[in-house]
Amino acid sequence: MSAQADIIATESPKRRQILDAAGQLFLKDGYAAVSMDALARLAGVSKATLYAYFPGKDALFGAMVAERCAGMLAQDRLISDHDAPLAEAMRRLIDFWLRFLISPDVVSTYRTVLAEGARFPDLARAFFEAGPVMGLGWVGEWIAEEQRRGRLRPDFDPRVAAPQFIALLRGELYIKIALGLVAEPSEEAVAAEVDAATDTLLRAFAV
Repeated sequence: MSAQADIIATESPKRRQILDAAGQLFLKDGYAAVSMDALARLAGVSKATLYAYFPGKDALFGAMVAERCAGMLAQDRLISDHDAPLAEAMRRLIDFWLRFLISPDVVSTYRTVLAEGARFPDLARAFFEAGPVMGLGWVGEWIAEEQRRGRLRPDFDPRVAAPQFIALLRGELYIKIALGLVAEPSEEAVAAEVDAATDTLLRAFAV
């Protein structure tokens, strides 16, 4: 086993410290302003240990995003239900995804990537692969299973429909939150967005 592999295998708590520090600094200060030195200090590890886990800042940012998305998808699998009536199952799923997209940490992360992705293409690439690609893949799988069960039309590609599914959630409420015009949406506002998206998707794709 290499020295790097040995560190990763025996010091997993260190990785947790590093990811926690990354979450704090990236969301507070942005991507460009955060140095690997600052990350190592806040995490309480040496730079050698930091680089043993993550070869660069973009890799660390991507790992932070991937971990949060993986945690969200694990919860999503617990609430997704192919046995419930289609409208109920879809509404539950849309509600969960919308609340995820408008959560403060996710909005802050997205703003960071939009603000600095042009200057740091590796950052944008790491975010895209760790976040949207993972999420869209899961939505596509959910749609494909509904098609297999005969509840959604079979004449469209789930990989094409998945981005459309997510795009419907980025409506007026999402835009206002992303722009900072709404700090905390009301339950009525969230429910209205969920109802509208559910109705549109059912009309478009249900048999």
